[in-house]
Formats: sequence, structure tokens, C-alpha cells
Amino acid sequence: MSAATRKSLGQRWQRLRTVPGLGRDVSALVALVVVGVVAAGVILAQINLTPPWAQRFTFQVELADAVAVSPGNAQEVRIAGVEVGQIVDSRPTDHNTSLVTLAIEPGHPIYDNARAVLRPVNPLNQMYITLNPGGPPGTLLPEGGVLPVTQTARPIQPDEVFNKLDDRSRAALTSLLEQSDAALANAPETLPVGLRAADTSLLTLRPVVTRLQTRSENIRKLVTALSDVSSALGGNDARLTSLVDSTQATLSTLAERDGDLGSSLQQLPGTTDELRRALANTSKLTHQLNPALDNLKDASDELPDALDALRDAVGPLHDTVDAARDVVHKAGPIVSDLRPITSDLRDAFDDLRPVAHCLDDATAKVAPWMYDLGGFVYNTNSLFSVTDQNGGWGRGHVTVALNGPTGAMTPDEQHSNTYQQGGSPVGPYPAIGSGDCHR
Repeated sequence: MSAATRKSLGQRWQRLRTVPGLGRDVSALVALVVVGVVAAGVILAQINLTPPWAQRFTFQVELADAVAVSPGNAQEVRIAGVEVGQIVDSRPTDHNTSLVTLAIEPGHPIYDNARAVLRPVNPLNQMYITLNPGGPPGTLLPEGGVLPVTQTARPIQPDEVFNKLDDRSRAALTSLLEQSDAALANAPETLPVGLRAADTSLLTLRPVVTRLQTRSENIRKLVTALSDVSSALGGNDARLTSLVDSTQATLSTLAERDGDLGSSLQQLPGTTDELRRALANTSKLTHQLNPALDNLKDASDELPDALDALRDAVGPLHDTVDAARDVVHKAGPIVSDLRPITSDLRDAFDDLRPVAHCLDDATAKVAPWMYDLGGFVYNTNSLFSVTDQNGGWGRGHVTVALNGPTGAMTPDEQHSNTYQQGGSPVGPYPAIGSGDCHR
């Protein structure tokens, strides 16, 4: 480091230490810069910023619809669930598809038989692309290559499904969702009771269903056997007649068992009653919404008065801001005019700092003689002036001492300094040589 640089740094450091408030302001500015740099680093780390110098392999995938794709918002590209890149661009084609540009890290070879699927991260349609890079017998995809739309897929949006429904189906689905929302509002308190009752009913009904299933299987086996027998005995009328008689007897036996089936079905109304009670309990939930809605209505009635009171409080503040605006507007040019002077004053103070050490000694030497010097200049000017308001006259200088009877000064008084002996109105004068003029 050169001597001039060290001297400049020393002067700046001296200025920071001696100028009141400058060190505090510079420290605050440095602290703000450090905090800003740290905050910028944290933000850039959280948004997964890709630096311009990073190496990336770029290629494109063609999608039937790039729904919710937002390039530049850190939407990820994943291979086997691991982030390897980001979506960097998206544009439409002339045949109503979208070309999405992907930039991935080196070391992940992509083949022309790869597949790309656009998927949502959450229900808010924040998207990412999951990529199957493919492999042999496919060939490596070149830089800027394109995967066709036949090798990509996109998510189906709910509105696409709802658009397929007619008006009655949409109204029914809307009503179902509203009723489900109302029923499930207090479901943790009321729904378990109904579900436990339904579970009990289903457990009671299980033996009946089991028997019905067994009977259905036996009938299926019987019909199959009758078909086989009928095929074997198709040419023998006597045996066929006997078979029909046996079938009739079997069906008569089954008819006699209809009573058991009827008694089983009679147990079903109990289940429907339990379900009806559960739905009735659910409907009670809707009645609890009325007090909440009434409270919201009361709050909305009081809100305009509160806003009016706030407007009355803000009105005087607005007048104050308007009055201050004129003051600030007029002070702006003054501050702008003073800004160049401050830099000149700073340089002037730097130049006066070495001289300031000698001011005490100079004052001690010069100030005590100021009155005598003023008298000397005045008397000398009168002595050598050849004119006044009365015309031109010769001049003379006479000193008269009024403190003696003779009107003349004594020899001691001619060499005395009455001003210095009298002292200063603001205090004693500094002693001669008190100033440090040698450092």
C-alpha cells in the first residue's frame, strides 16, 4: 500500500472519528448493506435461483395443454422424485399444443423414447414435470431436441369434468356438495352416533345376506345341473317328464322357504330407521348455523360506523400532510443548494485543522494590541489627510493625558499597554506561546 493511500485512509478515519454523527451514520449504512446482502442471499437460496454460469442441458417437451405452467417461478423437473432441473420457458405452437422448455443438470442422459408427465404439487395447481429419461434401444436426445405430444401427458382439471355434465347434473352435484358441507360441519360430534347405529344394523344383517348368497349359489348350481341333465336326456320323454316333475317338486320346496326369506327382509326396516335417525341428527346441524349468521350480520351493521369514525380521524391527518407537503417542497431546493457547500466546507475544515493549533498563540499576541492598532490607523489617517469638510489644512498629532494635572503622559505611560492590562470582556487572554504551532 502506497504512502498516499495510507494517508488518504488515515484522513478518512480521522474524519469519521472527529466529525460529530458521521461515524454513526456510516456504521448504520454499513449495517444496512450487510443486512440487505444477507437477506438477498437467503431469498435467492429459497427460490432455487439458477446462476447464469451454471451448465444445463436444455430440451423441449410438447404438451397438449400446458395448464398452470409458469416459467421462471422455480417449477421443478424431477426424475424418480428427485429435482434435477426447472421449467424455463413455454410457448404455443401453430397446431394448438404447447412447447415447454426444460433445463436439467448435466449427467442425466435423455433418450428419444423418454416420457414426461405434467403433475400438480397441490390443489392450487402448482405444477412440476416428472420425467422418465428412457434408454436403449432409443437414441440420445440432442441439445434442443423435442419430445412429441404422444410421449407426454397432462393432468385433467376438475372444470373439464364438470363441463361434461348437463344443467340438472351440475345442479344436483352442487346441492350434494352443499348438503355434505352442512352435514359434516359438526360431524365429529353427531355423525359417529349414526355410524355406530348403522354398523350395528349391518352386523345384524350379515347372517341374512350370507344365507341369501348361499341360496343363490345353490340355485345357480341346480340350474347348471338341470341343464346338463336336460342335454343328456333330451331324447327320452319319460325321463324328461320325470325330470320336470322333480324340478317342480324342488321349486315347490323352495317356495315353502319364502317365509324365511320374508322374515329376513322384515328385519331391513330397522336398518332404514337407524339411517333415518342419523340423517335427522345431521339436519339439526344446519339449525346451528343461524346464530353464527346472525352474529355476522350484527357485526356488518356496526362496521360502517367504525369506518366513519376512522374517516373522521384520518381527515385532520390528511390536512397536516398537505400542509407539510408545501414545507418539504420548499425545503427541497434549499437542501439541494446547500449540498455542494457541505463538500467545500469539509475540505476547508481539513485545511484549517493544522492552523487551528496556532490560534491561541496568535490571539495572545495580536488581540491585546487591537485598540492601539485601531487608534494608530485612525490617527495616522487623520495626520496624513490633507482635506476634511472644512477644506484643506495641515495636520498635527497631539496626545493629551486627562489623568494628570499637567495634561501630559509620564515616561512610564508612554510604553504601557492599557488594553492588555485592562483584560478582555470575555475573560483573560491566553498566555503568549500557549498555542502548539509546531505539531
